[in-house]
Amino acid sequence: MAERNAHLSARRSLFALALFGISFGYVEAAVVVYLRSIYDPIRAHVYSGFPAGELFPLLKPEHLPDTHLLAVELGRELATLIMLAAIAIAVSHNARTWIAAFGIAFGVWDIFFYLSLKVAINWPASLFTWDILFLLPGPWVGPVIAPVIVSLAMIVGGAGVLIREDRGFPLKIKPVHWGAIVLGGLVVIVSFMWDWRHTMAGNWPHPFNWMLFWIGMLIGGASLAHAWRR
Repeated sequence: MAERNAHLSARRSLFALALFGISFGYVEAAVVVYLRSIYDPIRAHVYSGFPAGELFPLLKPEHLPDTHLLAVELGRELATLIMLAAIAIAVSHNARTWIAAFGIAFGVWDIFFYLSLKVAINWPASLFTWDILFLLPGPWVGPVIAPVIVSLAMIVGGAGVLIREDRGFPLKIKPVHWGAIVLGGLVVIVSFMWDWRHTMAGNWPHPFNWMLFWIGMLIGGASLAHAWRR
């Protein structure tokens, strides 16, 4: 009976995280639809000749009708991360399961954000369309497929940790594993921010640094896989 209840608990947590991520992804997509209705006319005026719907070159603060809008957007991005962390806290019982739950919520949210945008405004045109991922602490940019790969990895890894935890076989993650996972994540973030000075200057991004991206993914993935085998 205890084992059955543990399995039910795992399924319930995964269902809650997936439901939250799907609905929150739609909400975020709706916000972006509204933002584009505001910024697209400004972009068309500042960067005449660029196709409609393009996100690059980036608008500079002086192009905005009210620079306060940038602060509001940065606050919204921070609130997004806090909300994802909050739902993870609600379904977890230790730091390990909290991180796993956050990864699942984040991954589902990110994927359904793009799916919702595709349905709403037929964007992105493809998985290789460039996007602005975050603005904190500077612009993260890259082709859509890159954050989708990260999100899928977070969902798979997080779900595996939660399922093992509830089945009574918690993942034994040593500090060295945590360090490697964090290092891998930072390397991936650096790959997204690699070109930030160039893009902030109002230029089209250089080719994405796939080598750095995959190095980060391999570091984090290999560390989790090693902990899993132990």
